[in-house]
Amino acid sequence: MRKIITIDDKQEWSAYVKRALHYDFYHTWYYHSLDKSGLPILFVYEEGENYIAFPLLKRNIPGSDFFDFTSVYGYTGPISNIDFNSLDDDFMERFKNTFIAFLETGQNVTVFSRLHPFFNQERLMEKFSGVYANGKTVAIDLTTTIESQRAGYRKSVKEKIRRLRKRDYEVRISTDINDANIFSEIYTENMIRIGAKDHYLFNIAYFVALLSSDEFDSKLFLVYKDGIAISGAIVVCTKEIMQVHLLATKTTHLFESPAKLLTDEITVIGRQLGYKYFNLGGGVNFKEDNLFGWKMGFSSLCFEFNSWRYIANNELYNTLLNERSLDPFSTVDFFPLYRSPVIAS
Repeated sequence: MRKIITIDDKQEWSAYVKRALHYDFYHTWYYHSLDKSGLPILFVYEEGENYIAFPLLKRNIPGSDFFDFTSVYGYTGPISNIDFNSLDDDFMERFKNTFIAFLETGQNVTVFSRLHPFFNQERLMEKFSGVYANGKTVAIDLTTTIESQRAGYRKSVKEKIRRLRKRDYEVRISTDINDANIFSEIYTENMIRIGAKDHYLFNIAYFVALLSSDEFDSKLFLVYKDGIAISGAIVVCTKEIMQVHLLATKTTHLFESPAKLLTDEITVIGRQLGYKYFNLGGGVNFKEDNLFGWKMGFSSLCFEFNSWRYIANNELYNTLLNERSLDPFSTVDFFPLYRSPVIAS
């Protein structure tokens, strides 16, 4: 049986997420309700007690009567009440056929979804083809001892953390929702400094909403020096995983790299709360860049990060490329190509 759950039905959406064997806060109704770039839906295929649910954002394609689907910012992909490693082949095939039939009911051109590096959703999505390697994410294993973890730090990281502690930098978990204003200022300054695109900029209401959700546990960590907050992170905890959703440092204190101390302290709290992994994420656009190298200073444990890129209607896809004078064989790594800001012919 197939059903489409919209953002108007919080209770049913949340029920499927909570029943899933593995999920992250990126799958929740609440996180999707914060995204205004498209119409959130939860596609559900179920047989008896078993199901596969796939959260997506439906968007109109500018200048056309067509639509496409994408995922929210973060790690999403499908979820199920069964481990993806144990899903029956016939069940996956029936999901595939039902999802394709759904796409064919409208002028739907493509589907793009970031996959979760921890859940092996690839086993299902490879039934369609279109799974692409996007890079790696770095994680810290919280099931080891803190001594073993710190022994794996790069030498320069260990020394920097030692100096920060000596200079009285202090990490605190905020219990005051008004501190969202403090983090908002630090984060916005940081994004403007690095020239981030508009979709990486958020208003104060976004931070307050993120920290107020009852569907996942968001924690605001702030680093203080001389009583002033100079760095911070919003860490979201779901089931066995904690991850940095947003992190920023004031320009005036970048040279001290207080985020190194912050990262170490988060793992201490994570162990106390019983989490298994602290996911640091990858580099910018998941390239092995300076940011990726910074994260590797804490851990050599990496997970593959993949995306699913599916063309549901080749005729409409090629029509859109032709209208925009785009070469369908372009080497530009952007999907769908008709939305690429880089015009390559």
